[in-house]
This record gives sequence, C-alpha cells and structure tokens, in this order.
Amino acid sequence: MPGKLQVRWLGRVGFREALDLQRRLWAHSAENYLLLLEHHHVFTAGPSADEANLLVDPAEVGADCVRIDRGGDFTYHGPGQLVGYPILTLPGRRGGGLAETAAYVCGLEQVLIDALADLGLPDCGRLRGYPGVWLDLDGTPRKIAAIGVRLSRGRTMHGFALNVETDLSWFDRIIPCGIRDFRPTSLRAEGCAATMREVADAVARRAVERWGEAGCDRADVAWRHRPSDLSAFSRGLGPGQPSGPESPDSRRSRDAARAALAGKDTARADGARRVAVAAPRADGARRVAVAAPRSRARLAEAGVDGGLRLGERKPSWLRARVDLNEGYLRLRRVMRRHDLVTVCEEAGCPNIFECWGAGTATFMLNGERCTRACGFCLVDTRQPAPLDPGEPRRVADAVAEMRLDHAVVTAVARDDLADGGAAAFAETIAAIRSQSPGTTVEVLVPDFRGDAPSLQTVLSASPDILNHNIETVARLQRAVRPSAGYARSLALLARSASAGHVAKSGIIVGMGEDDAEVDLTLADLAAVGVSIVTIGQYLRPTSHHVPVARWVPPESFERWREVGTSLGIDHVESGPLTRSSYHAADSAAAVQLTPRAHPTPA
Repeated sequence: MPGKLQVRWLGRVGFREALDLQRRLWAHSAENYLLLLEHHHVFTAGPSADEANLLVDPAEVGADCVRIDRGGDFTYHGPGQLVGYPILTLPGRRGGGLAETAAYVCGLEQVLIDALADLGLPDCGRLRGYPGVWLDLDGTPRKIAAIGVRLSRGRTMHGFALNVETDLSWFDRIIPCGIRDFRPTSLRAEGCAATMREVADAVARRAVERWGEAGCDRADVAWRHRPSDLSAFSRGLGPGQPSGPESPDSRRSRDAARAALAGKDTARADGARRVAVAAPRADGARRVAVAAPRSRARLAEAGVDGGLRLGERKPSWLRARVDLNEGYLRLRRVMRRHDLVTVCEEAGCPNIFECWGAGTATFMLNGERCTRACGFCLVDTRQPAPLDPGEPRRVADAVAEMRLDHAVVTAVARDDLADGGAAAFAETIAAIRSQSPGTTVEVLVPDFRGDAPSLQTVLSASPDILNHNIETVARLQRAVRPSAGYARSLALLARSASAGHVAKSGIIVGMGEDDAEVDLTLADLAAVGVSIVTIGQYLRPTSHHVPVARWVPPESFERWREVGTSLGIDHVESGPLTRSSYHAADSAAAVQLTPRAHPTPA
C-alpha cells in the first residue's frame, strides 16, 4: 500500500512535460502523488472532443494544443490557474468503470468545494449534469473549477483546473468543456484575494484529509513569480576570488601544479578544488563566474541566509590530495593531443587526479562555454563558439586509444542551438560504437529546455546510461539553477526511463537544503524510475558562487545510500567528494550494464 501523500508544488511547468511526468508516476510508482502547478497557455481536449469547440488557431494566439487521454471537451490552462494532478491508487478499486470514476470525481469536487469554503467562498457546489465546481447555482451558474480525469486499473491521472487569477478572456477562444450556456469565473473575479500559495495550501490540506491517511510529505519550488526566475545569472564580473584558505605550502603546491599543467590545470594544494578562474585561459581570456548579488537574493527568497565564510577551512574528509601521477599526466597528454575538453577540468572536479590516474575522464562536447550560469558551477559562461564538427570523432579516437570499458560524455548547455546540442551526443555515441563496440556509453545531458524531440535524438542513438542531474532539492532550484527546473528534470528522467534506458541523476548537498528534503528528492527520483544516483558535497569554486551552507558529515552520505536503496534505486554513489561521473564504471557494473546494440540506420 502507498504511504504518505506526496504533495509537490512545481511552479510553472510545460504541459507536455507535466503529462509525461504524470504518466511515469502513474505507471511506475506505487506512491500517491498530488502535483500542484501552473501551465503556460495551452488548450487541451479529450479524445472525443468536438473540434468545432476550438474557435482559434492556437499558434496564432501563442498557445499549444494537446489531445490527451482523459474525459471531456476542450478546456484552457494558463498562468493564474491552479492545476492539480492527483496520481492515486484508490483502495479497493481495480478497474475504471463509470460508477468508480463518478465516485472519484465526486470526491475530487468535494476537496475543491471544501478548500474554497476555507478561502471564503462558502456557496460553491455541484451543478447537476456538469462536472466541476460552480457558483450561484440558483441564479446564473459560473464555473470556477474544471475536472477531467482518467481512472484505470484503480489508479488515477489528470485532475482539476481551479481559476485563481486567470485571464478569463482566454476562455473566449473555446467553448469551454462544450458548454455554451454558462461562463467560467475565478476567485479574483468573485472578490476573493487569496494568493496562489494560499489556494494551493488550502487544496493540499483538504486533499491530505481525503487521501493522506498516513499524512503527507511536501516539497515546493520557489513561490515568487517573475520573468527573472528563469533567467541566467549575470556575467562579466570577472573571475572572483578562490575559495578556501591558502598557506605558503598550498600556494607553492598550487603554483607547481599550474606550471606543470601549462596554465590550464590549476589546483589547490589540498586538492579540494581546482581554481581555474585564477589563471588565464590559453586564448588569454579569463573565466567568468556567477554574479554574487543576484544569487544571494534568490537564496534569501528560498530561505537560505548567509552561509559559511569564504575561506573557512574544510573538514578533513573533504581534503583531496594533489597527485600529478603518471596516469594523470598520460591521460592529460591524450586530451591535449586530440584537442578535447573535459568536465573534470572545466568544472573543477576535486577527483581529477584520482580519476585521471585510473584512466577515466568525462569528455565534454559542444565547446567549453555554457549558455547558462548555475550558481554552483565553474564552467565558462562567455558567448559560446561555433560547434566543432570533428569533435565526436576525436572523442571516439581518445576512447579507443585509452581502451575504455565505460565512456562518459557530457556537454555544456547550448540554448543557442535549435536542438540544444543533442545532435553532438548522437554523433559521438555512434562514433564510439563504431570504433569501440565493447565500450558502454554514458551520457550526462542538459535539459534541452524540455524539448522532447531533442531528447529523443539522444535516446535514439541508444546510450547505455542516460544521466541528467537534478542537482538540488525543489526549494533551491531557482536559487542555484534558475534556467532549469525541478519538474523539467524529473520529466526528462521520466521520459528516459519510460523509453527503456537506464536513468541516472545526481544531487549536490550543502547549499542550504536539509536532510529531509534530500530524502524527498530521492523519493521523486525513485518514483520516476531512476536507477543510479550520485550525492556529493558542494564546494564553492569562487567568491561569485553560491556560499556553502554546511559541511555534510560522512554519516549523512552513508544514510542516504541506505535511504535510496530502500526506495528501490539500484545504486547510490554517495560520499563527500562524489561527483556525477565518480566511479561511473562501478555504477554501470552495479546495474549489470552490458553494451547496447548500435541502432540500425533507417
């Protein structure tokens, strides 16, 4: 039996992303979920909807239009409307007959009726023959909430749309739910000034009363809505100051490493963080880091204040050792010879000496400049250069030369490209398979702005592992990765797992979350079918990056390994210095990965 009701406020989410996330939770997870969110402008319709009830060309008014597997005619979703998707296993229900569906719809209506009464609208109710929630039943009825559900095998999908401060003129572009006689209304139009958060809280409380016998677990993304929520951090402030104290010994060691690596691979003496921002790049430019003022404001909005002072000494368990070993130097020569970029260098991974010494590295495609600027990441954020068409082949050459059993390939985010850089992943997978058919291939992809066809380009190349990092808990998403989103990352992972791929994700801790929030993130990753999770401590690269909120002790990482396993995740690589590709080959072996066959060209 499912445990607590998992309530998630996800903010504004693309309809198709939310739909694919719903479908995966419905099909894969036994947990009960209530997803609360807003959509961008979209018209939706059930399979039997009358096309005559759509009065405009959606594209001309800046909206999408999607046919879905629920009952009902055309309806509208958009900003200012609270959409709820209960994904529930109903007790004692095995089918989805008319009587069962009617009983469930009645219960869902009651949740909304009770919540609206709590908000000061006590006269809401049902209108015979018209599903949904209505006002002024004895006068001219006005519809304030639409309901459209699917019930199959005792499990529910889809749900309700409650107009809070919706622009009601959008309903003039359709015949809402095929009803010509009555018009929609909203809380705001009825004189109720409740905020979206207050409405979501009221609905969640009543939903937990009805469906959460064991209580609920709740996680929310940031509530503040403004255009800059999804904008990148400011650029151009210069490199910032390296984090951590610097003793004479550490300075000498760092300078020796810098000289040995020709100004590119710089490292702190304690090995905790490579500080490439302090050294010029080969082209004479300097790496640009995150703007501190905006990141601080977003953290404050997410409930994170202050953080450890810059330069505070790291605990003993976070001090990696600089080791310019022969394996490291040999692999560095391979990378330079093939003119390749690695995330190990660009993101300042503390494990670079260990991993390169063992002959493993993570190749980075599409250049070394990212179109985003996440608050924790050291990768260059200047204007990206044109793509290098020979890069996939050179990666494959290096993989063959290194005789890798398991190759990890990632890329910067390229929002300037129509496909987000997906084609380079597909080409690289094909090139590696051509030269090294026995090598398993793991790709660590960006979110492609939620574009399903771009993701499909990668999946069609048949990688052995599809890795995409969710990075942090729901509450901190907009604070530390404002151009991404919690629901978007879950949807990408859900799509990958639904397509039959081994899905992998990673979490960084120490940016202001608490242990319970990490537990909920692990639960969400498990619910969409993620097989491998990495968890590691955040280390602040420079003074322009998000501060470290806490040093997480080793026992917490051990506990999360147990929590993840108990949730059904096959392998959890969890430790203070763990990063996305750390021990990647071991993780692949843990899920008994074997190389996929190369797809046959069409």
